[in-house]
Amino acid sequence: MAALSALQGLRDKGRIQRGHKVLVDGASGGVGTFGVQIAKSFGAEVTAVCSTRNVETARSLGADHVIDYTREDFTKNGQRYDLILAANAYHSIFDYRRALSQDGTYVMVGGGGVPILQVLLLGPLLSLIGSRKMGFVSAKINKKDLVVLKDLLEAGNVVPVIDKRYPLSDVAEALRYLEEGHAQGKVVIAVGHSNDA
Repeated sequence: MAALSALQGLRDKGRIQRGHKVLVDGASGGVGTFGVQIAKSFGAEVTAVCSTRNVETARSLGADHVIDYTREDFTKNGQRYDLILAANAYHSIFDYRRALSQDGTYVMVGGGGVPILQVLLLGPLLSLIGSRKMGFVSAKINKKDLVVLKDLLEAGNVVPVIDKRYPLSDVAEALRYLEEGHAQGKVVIAVGHSNDA
């Protein structure tokens, strides 16, 4: 679902093009790690936003630029982006809009609370004012996109980032770790009798 969310957010809602300046906010989480790699596979110039501990991970995924959000607020640095994929939307919709280029697109994939309400309620209205588009994507499973992801994986253009693996007996601990909100990539639950977990 994370990879589908990134693909559909970038390609379908964001209409990504080769050479676009793309910013992935929340670049070290599940959707974000796929977002950086998928955007690169489309030929975009990618800026990843993450915390200090995830800077090297973002670089290893192919990000052209990395912004440590603990040191810099990308919504205030004057840079403009053709496409912003917000895997962790913590800024207001107006902050994201300010960081868009004249014809830019903002796509919210993850987040909650006030930011999601702003996108759902104000996004359509703000999209009518000027040429910037503001929207939300909820991934839909379909065979065509699963084949696209399979091809990206087989070509080595996309590699899943696995933070931790837990045996099925430790699901509660895995959920506690996820709730902390700082997983790098995905957390895997190993089902079966393998001792490799």
